[in-house]
Amino acid sequence: MPPAPAIYQAALSIARHLREAGHQAWFAGGCVRDLHLGVAPKDYDVATSATPDQVLSLFPKTFAVGAHFGVILVCTPQPDAPDIATEVATFRHDGAYSDGRRPDAVQFSSSPEEDVLRRDFTINGMLLDPLAYETTGDLAAATLDLVHGIDDLAARVIRAIGHPQLRFAEDKLRMLRAVRFAARLGYRIEGDTAAAIRNQAAEIHQVSQERIRDELTRILTEGGARGGFELLDSLGLLAHVLPEALRMHGVQQPPQYHPEGDVWTHTMLLLEKLPSGASLTLAWGALLHDIGKPATFQPPDPNRPGDRIRFNGHVEVGVRIAEEILRRLRFSNEDAAQILALVKNHMRFGDIREMRESTLRRFLRLPHFDEHLALHRLDVTSSHDDLSLYDFARAEYEREPAPDLRPHPLLTGRDLIDAGYAPSPQFKAMLTLAEDAQLERSIHTREEALALVQRSFPLPSKPATRSPSRLKLRTLRTEEC
Repeated sequence: MPPAPAIYQAALSIARHLREAGHQAWFAGGCVRDLHLGVAPKDYDVATSATPDQVLSLFPKTFAVGAHFGVILVCTPQPDAPDIATEVATFRHDGAYSDGRRPDAVQFSSSPEEDVLRRDFTINGMLLDPLAYETTGDLAAATLDLVHGIDDLAARVIRAIGHPQLRFAEDKLRMLRAVRFAARLGYRIEGDTAAAIRNQAAEIHQVSQERIRDELTRILTEGGARGGFELLDSLGLLAHVLPEALRMHGVQQPPQYHPEGDVWTHTMLLLEKLPSGASLTLAWGALLHDIGKPATFQPPDPNRPGDRIRFNGHVEVGVRIAEEILRRLRFSNEDAAQILALVKNHMRFGDIREMRESTLRRFLRLPHFDEHLALHRLDVTSSHDDLSLYDFARAEYEREPAPDLRPHPLLTGRDLIDAGYAPSPQFKAMLTLAEDAQLERSIHTREEALALVQRSFPLPSKPATRSPSRLKLRTLRTEEC
């Protein structure tokens, strides 16, 4: 697959300029791996012997985003388009990683070999001479492969560079990255590398919750989500990053509804069906939709012939558990709200044919209802495979124009006050009554809505005005005189 012209040309121009100034310059990391896999890189990183100060002086528009670690963003102007930002990093070797996240100090180097040996995995440790590649088009000949990354690509293996225990001691997040690459590419993790992950899995807590969240989201959304979570489980990482999911193992389900097996198996089948590029909210909704089942498992009652396994209240419990997970992993309020809505509403499809029209239309107008549909389809095709309710819901959703699902209200609180009602908590019930009738198309005007409310919520009668007594009238007349 040919490189994306704009980002490739920007990186090539930067490398050429560095070479002309007497410095080494190579394409490095994921872009080289992707080129060898025949995949168009999403971006290009340049590794160079030039120091950060030299890089800053060579290019007119730069940002020192990580100058302490030798990383500079070089911006290449584009006609009628935003600048292209290319990461340019100075060769370096790292000092100790006392916090398990980042080096305490780095030392810049002029040696590409030293730079390669401090990287994470062999498939990410290759360098590409961009000028030789541009001239000859020979990818293999232009690649500097000091760690046998090409061999591991061919063998479909994720292997740590150097000693795996050291690589993961330096940066604990690399354990999750190993799983992500293995899942996305469909590779296996080499034995010593896997053993090192198992040995250090409990230390993943040294990584911030935000970084854990982001890696888990990538595992879920980059393809191979099922393989990724099964790897997290088998390597001992899942118990430390998402112990709630581990509890789904062995939780049996009624076979008439779930012939596929226990809750873990069912959830893994959903993840298997997630397409690459799925939204993070749908992906997390699929993972967490049955997270409340282990806590609500009820075996069949032996005194009730024909009774079955039940999970009474699993949706409500699942929402509470999911809420805690999302809070712990520091999801944004917006993403958390949608994921929780998916968990909360995933069982409502079972009643969709019996819903009143107003209830159905309120259901259909949930934000991002297309994701509720998608989750229901994943849920059904991972169990009994009866798509009849999905087909009904999709047809209703596609039939209803958006304005009809959320029409302009016929009645407002101001209207109720003008009609003589004193503001009270009953206003909500009054307005809901009017909206239900509007959604069911039984009323169409403000006057009809007000009449409906007045029938159900009569205004209190005003006390009758009493005529003054004869004595009072006589007194008034006397006073007037």
